[in-house]
Amino acid sequence: MFTGLVEELGKVESRESYVGGERIIVAASVVTSDIANGDSIAVNGVCLTALDVSADTFAADVSPETLNRTTLGQLTVGSPVNLERAVTPATRLGGHIVQGHVDGWGTFISATSSGDFWTVRIGFPPDLAQYFVHKGSVCVEGISLTIAALRPNHFDIAVIPKTWEMTNLSSLTPGDPVNLEADVIAKYVERMLEFRN
Repeated sequence: MFTGLVEELGKVESRESYVGGERIIVAASVVTSDIANGDSIAVNGVCLTALDVSADTFAADVSPETLNRTTLGQLTVGSPVNLERAVTPATRLGGHIVQGHVDGWGTFISATSSGDFWTVRIGFPPDLAQYFVHKGSVCVEGISLTIAALRPNHFDIAVIPKTWEMTNLSSLTPGDPVNLEADVIAKYVERMLEFRN
């Protein structure tokens, strides 16, 4: 489980294809300070298992399902990636409950600055529309954000300077795909309502 508070902006160092998936190597120094092989780590909001951990890199094997469902398959060497270690029982839950299970792709539409602050517009597919509410939580590229405005096919999020500087939002261009994870509570409520008489 994660909070959606990005700890470090890492960088893809290499990608290796092999039968049944890929292995990515990510350059990082903050998140590698206390993780061990087998620990969970969120990469652009995707929960992966850290392998071959060193002081400044870790590897992760990515299955075909994950490559198809998320934007990880589109990363190239040098791509910036948002990184977060899994929570511990003593972690402050400053964001919201994030599982690292991407529900689908959204599209980065635009970013408009107002001084040091930004309004970012994200498009989403119709099958995710029911999970988003005005002032509700959403996870974009592994970042816990609040929906500031909601329309039938896109939402706006208000981004503070720290988030703009510490995440890959500032490197996105219009049309880029982004990983979206809806609030897990909304998904549970939907499932429970399916069984009401």
